[in-house]
Amino acid sequence: MPGNPLWGWLGPILVMIFGGVLRFLNLGHPKAVVFDETYYAKDAFSIITNLVERTFIKDADKAILAGNTEVFANEPSYVVHPPLGKWLIGAGEWLYGMNPLGWRVAAAFFGTLSILIIARLARRMTRSTLLGCFAGLLLALDGLHFVLSRTALLDIFLMFFVLAAFACLVVDRDQARARLVDWYETSAVTAEGPWLGVRPWRIAAGLMLGAACAVKWSGAFFFVFFIMSWLWDAGARKAVGLRSPYRGAVVKDVPTGLIAAVVVPAVTYLVSWTGWFVTDKGWGRNWEEATSSGPLYFLFSSFRSLVDYHLQVLSFHSDLTSTHPYQSEPWSWPLLLRPVAFYYEGRQDVCGVKDCSEAVLGVGTPVIWYGALAALVALIAWYVASRDWRAGAVLLGYAIAWLPWFYFAFKDDRTMFLFYAIPMLPFMILAITLCAGLLIGPKGSSQTRRTVGAAIVGSFALLALINFWWLYPVLSAEVIPYTQWKARMLFEKRWI
Repeated sequence: MPGNPLWGWLGPILVMIFGGVLRFLNLGHPKAVVFDETYYAKDAFSIITNLVERTFIKDADKAILAGNTEVFANEPSYVVHPPLGKWLIGAGEWLYGMNPLGWRVAAAFFGTLSILIIARLARRMTRSTLLGCFAGLLLALDGLHFVLSRTALLDIFLMFFVLAAFACLVVDRDQARARLVDWYETSAVTAEGPWLGVRPWRIAAGLMLGAACAVKWSGAFFFVFFIMSWLWDAGARKAVGLRSPYRGAVVKDVPTGLIAAVVVPAVTYLVSWTGWFVTDKGWGRNWEEATSSGPLYFLFSSFRSLVDYHLQVLSFHSDLTSTHPYQSEPWSWPLLLRPVAFYYEGRQDVCGVKDCSEAVLGVGTPVIWYGALAALVALIAWYVASRDWRAGAVLLGYAIAWLPWFYFAFKDDRTMFLFYAIPMLPFMILAITLCAGLLIGPKGSSQTRRTVGAAIVGSFALLALINFWWLYPVLSAEVIPYTQWKARMLFEKRWI
């Protein structure tokens, strides 16, 4: 690792503060229920009030914006996402009230914290504090990340936990290899190698992936990370010359690894349903039957009811084919062909001209997204040529975040949106960062290469900053002339 741990923390923290200021500034604007906040803000408020989601009276959004929080109806609400993300949104409502600031503050907090995580992760993967800060800056300047960090939807929490899980496994990789080297230098060498002990970072990864599933079921895609981690273990054993590296990884690492990969996520997921278990107000909660015959029957009946509920939700997701004006197919996501208009309000005579616009457009920063496409192609070539673990890991993360949606698009013709792609974003930025490292070169490279490479990387960061600045008014609901709003629609027929 780089020799100055102070800057290793201070640099990423400063980048995080920059991104945090952008996200928290005027967070309560627009004072409106934006897109799917109509579901999650109210469900979150119900959870912190009733421990489960309840139905609401007609025109509840208007009542809430007018300051009336007596909006519950007396029926359980059928919801199709697990409760953890709504618990997090509800924590903000508990702190700041049932208002736009309250229901958005948790998203802003987790979005801001993810900037620090990717900066530290990129630093670890590149052994460069500068490149770590570069990765954090790109995440801070991405439009889709910015919008989701200022909106009470679930996807920013999903992205956070996926990124955190990946980061935990990268730290675990470094620590496991260090333990293996210590063993090799101080102990008698065997064919399979040692058990590498308790792996707290691997357990933390299981906790993070369990939390991801407790936000949205699509978090389950990323359990492939554990297979990647076990392959890293086998590769480390092979690198030190053990005769049976793969058998060693299976015998020594997999059994205890299953605790992190199965037990910890399962417990985490079930704990997120605590509110549903302890009350009789939730959807599908057969409380009277469950409590009628003692504690063992309570557990059996409760789990049976939970399974039935999950089967209903699975059917809902499979049959979700209703059309929406801003839906998009997954193959269009990397090109930003169909963003989501989270909010739009046409206004008159409030911006210096007659026709004014106030908008929140859920779209990525094109410089970053299109740059990532080139970087991912370069990473494929790099991995084929060198088998570098970093390129392989980033490509795997991107593929797992993107390709499963093709199955749902073809099989179920499911309704999907661009913001489903947000877990792809950290791996896009890591791809750009790794390619930036290749351009600059290692310390032993010529001064010309390092100067030219640094100039290219710095120019890219500047372009991303300019692109984000240009889009900022339509990402943050700034009131601008209609002509300026329209000028920012990159593909006019698709972005409007």
